[in-house]
Amino acid sequence: MTETQGWTAPGWEGVRDAFQANFDAGTEVGAAFSTYHRGEKVVDLWGGVADRDTGAAWNEDTLIPVFSTSKGMVAIVANMLAQEGRLDVEAPVAEYWPEFAANGKQDIPVAYLLSHQSGLAWVDATCTLDDVLAWDPIVDVLAAEAPKWEPGTKHGYHATTYGWLVGEVIRRITGQSVGAALAERVSVPLGLDLWIGLPESEESRVGALISMIPERDPNAAPGEPDPIAEMMAAFMGPDTPLGKALFAPGGALADQDVWNTRAVHAAEIPAANGICDARSLARMYAATVSEVDGTRLLTPEQVAAATVARTQGPNFVLLDMEVEFGLGFMLNQGIIALGGPSSFGHFGAGGSVGWADPDAELGFGYIMNRMDIGLAGDQRSQSLFQACYAAIA
Repeated sequence: MTETQGWTAPGWEGVRDAFQANFDAGTEVGAAFSTYHRGEKVVDLWGGVADRDTGAAWNEDTLIPVFSTSKGMVAIVANMLAQEGRLDVEAPVAEYWPEFAANGKQDIPVAYLLSHQSGLAWVDATCTLDDVLAWDPIVDVLAAEAPKWEPGTKHGYHATTYGWLVGEVIRRITGQSVGAALAERVSVPLGLDLWIGLPESEESRVGALISMIPERDPNAAPGEPDPIAEMMAAFMGPDTPLGKALFAPGGALADQDVWNTRAVHAAEIPAANGICDARSLARMYAATVSEVDGTRLLTPEQVAAATVARTQGPNFVLLDMEVEFGLGFMLNQGIIALGGPSSFGHFGAGGSVGWADPDAELGFGYIMNRMDIGLAGDQRSQSLFQACYAAIA
């Protein structure tokens, strides 16, 4: 039986019970959860197994890749540049990145990149994994690419291309890679264990992700239909908009095993390869809505601007689900259930999530290695959030 490790402040014991219940129900292998309230840490929990193959325990300092939860990290950096007056989100991308104007993209505003409206959710070019890891080949392809729909007429989740698109704008403004900008502006001031582009010195701390694609029943007869595989192929096969977006560019990221490699951990794939622990994720989001040890990342005015809904209605890529976006953040609208009405953040494939509630001054971070099928969280994190709100009620 897995025993929960860590700490809760008085009155928050119910969160520990909810965290333990996930293990007792068999829905976790290894996980961590943290909460900040009014700038102070009130929950810091972890438990289970970090690597199912080796049996290594999930420790206090275990890190894990968080897939699209990384997008929130990128969004925070972009919004910091906006509040400093260095980034005008209504200005054309081409003002910062002139090559982007190719193929009729000269008028696309930066806000369309942040809110998944640019029509560049995938590329037609075939790119190798080496291209993906190198940065320049991918941003060159995106600069030359034609939009897949008229920008601004609909929104479709830019599952991987978001990071290169917004990251290149950040690079053109700051002269830094998005990972370096994140470190300088967010991770170092707050003392976070949170990276896009993991240093080799931290690699030994990274747990192993467990695929969300179920293995075929070994007792199934040859040629017998596999309903789960067929369902996933229909929703996210290589010829579907979601499949193209998830595994862009050119399918180089389709193999889930690649996400457990040092090469991918070391690269900067800003939409998807952020690596962190739960307390750092919670502390980062807490600092967007409260002062944390003297540091606040976003002003109330910038939070308000970042959380104005930029999209409405069905998402073209996400199977017509209603997932609404502000300036890089998922909002508490449509199918996204985060907490208070002003909450914002980002989920990652498999279940990880970081978010903040400015009204309640809460910051949350949930990470795990057993991936569930879903792009907007699952009951594991929802039960934890509910326990947190019960604690402040």
